[in-house]
Amino acid sequence: MRKVFLSLAVLALVASPVFAGKYNKVVSVNDKAPTFSGIPATTLSGEDTSLTLSDLKEPVVVLVFLGNHCPVVQAYEDRIIDFTSDYKNKGVKVVGVSVNDLDSDRLPAIKNYIKEKKSNYVYGYDESQQIGRAYGATNTPQFFVLDKDRVIKYLGAMDDNMNESKVTKTYLRDAVDAVLKGESPEVSETQPKGCGVKYKR
Repeated sequence: MRKVFLSLAVLALVASPVFAGKYNKVVSVNDKAPTFSGIPATTLSGEDTSLTLSDLKEPVVVLVFLGNHCPVVQAYEDRIIDFTSDYKNKGVKVVGVSVNDLDSDRLPAIKNYIKEKKSNYVYGYDESQQIGRAYGATNTPQFFVLDKDRVIKYLGAMDDNMNESKVTKTYLRDAVDAVLKGESPEVSETQPKGCGVKYKR
């Protein structure tokens, strides 16, 4: 009987997911950021471009997973635009990426979304969804802060409330401010909240 219990215990351990971070199953704070390249993207000016991590020269990169259809993303859009403007001249590059397997979140729709919202960051679409899986993205919006060595220093939510008037914790801004000073963020991981990422089965 003891052997049966031990076998069941081993099976339970094998079946249980190994969490890299508190809320992320794939990556954790202080991990090297997964690289990516050649992701088709666009900008507010309508320029067709592509996203490659090694091409980004700013000391800090903020990678955010987005989905045009998501009401939570739409609620945060002005905050993301304001953040991009506030940190543009401080050595911070904001990069948005959608991986959702939905027509409303593909590149043609992204181009329309950017024009409508006046979004001021680069926004790409990865049809392969590899970047989403590599970063363990589960929600939109979901943020990752990468330092000059492209090490993940923060991952999770932008702040603590979808309603901007009720925000009391500005996790993303606090994390980026710390990284720009060469310090570790006081809060380095939070639970992302929003719409689930639509992965292909």
